[in-house]
Amino acid sequence: MLRIVARVAMLAGTLALGACGFADSRAPVPEFMRLKEAEQQPPEPPPDVKRVVREQIDVVFLSTSYPREVQVAVPHHEVRGPGWTACVRAQLTSATGSALGVQTYIVTIKGGKIVDRRRAEADDICGSEAYEPI
Repeated sequence: MLRIVARVAMLAGTLALGACGFADSRAPVPEFMRLKEAEQQPPEPPPDVKRVVREQIDVVFLSTSYPREVQVAVPHHEVRGPGWTACVRAQLTSATGSALGVQTYIVTIKGGKIVDRRRAEADDICGSEAYEPI
């Protein structure tokens, strides 16, 4: 009987001490037992969109589309994430050689590199942006 009581007491003590390791940053335990809050990284400074697009133009447009009159808009801080988004448009040619006209894309820039691009849609802000040639 004494062994059972001792094991139960030891188990309860182990659980009590083990639970301290899972205390969050606002728990009423000593500071050294609390989890550290994740530090917010400061936002990146706005990228030089003209330079980034000029250096990585094949990421935005296919080389066979022969982009001409490439223009960029000012970057906007990404809503969900640390990066930046910017609208890019250019006169493009189709694979068959016919003119496609002006096509607009939204690029995502992180750390000075284009990490994603997609075609702009009607509900995007690209239609109301002011563009500058690169």
